[in-house]
Amino acid sequence: MHKVTRVISWVMVGTVGFGLAALLLPRASGAADEKPAQLKSAVVSWDKAPAARADWGEIRFHFRGETLATRDVLTAVAVIKPGMAIHNPHRHAEEEYLMITEGSGVWHLDGKAFPAEQGDVLFVEPWVYHGLTNTGDKPLTFVVFKYNGKGIKLPPRPKDGRPDEL
Repeated sequence: MHKVTRVISWVMVGTVGFGLAALLLPRASGAADEKPAQLKSAVVSWDKAPAARADWGEIRFHFRGETLATRDVLTAVAVIKPGMAIHNPHRHAEEEYLMITEGSGVWHLDGKAFPAEQGDVLFVEPWVYHGLTNTGDKPLTFVVFKYNGKGIKLPPRPKDGRPDEL
C-alpha cells in the first residue's frame, strides 16, 4: 500500500518535511550543546516508523535528526482523513517539500488556495504560510521532507505581528 511512498522517502532523505511544532522537530536527547547523531543509511518500513495518531489521521516519522549537509531533518508520511487537515496553514524557518501520493484536497500557499492532486509536489520557502486539507472522500497520503542546511543562517522570523499558525 505504501510502497511508492517508501521508495520516495528513501531516495530523497539525503537531500530534503510539514510542521507539527514539537511533534515534528528533532528531539533533543540531553544537554543543550549536545550534537544530534548523524543519520545513517537505512530503510525504515511503514510498520517500524514511530506513529502519532489524532482525530485527523496519523503521521509516521521515518527519519529525524541531521545528515552531512542538513540539520533539523524530518521525513515522514501522513495519512489525512476525508474533510480533515493536520492543522491550519502555518509557517516556519525550515524549507519544506510535500508530495501527495494518494487522494486529493486543497493546498494553502501564501494566502491562496489551489487544487491538490496525487503526484503534486509543493515547495515552501522559509516563513511562507502553507497547509493541506483533504477535501476528497478518501484518505489523502503525503510525504514530507523538512530541513535546514548546515552553515546556512536561518532567515529571521518576520516582524509582522502575525502568528505562525493561522
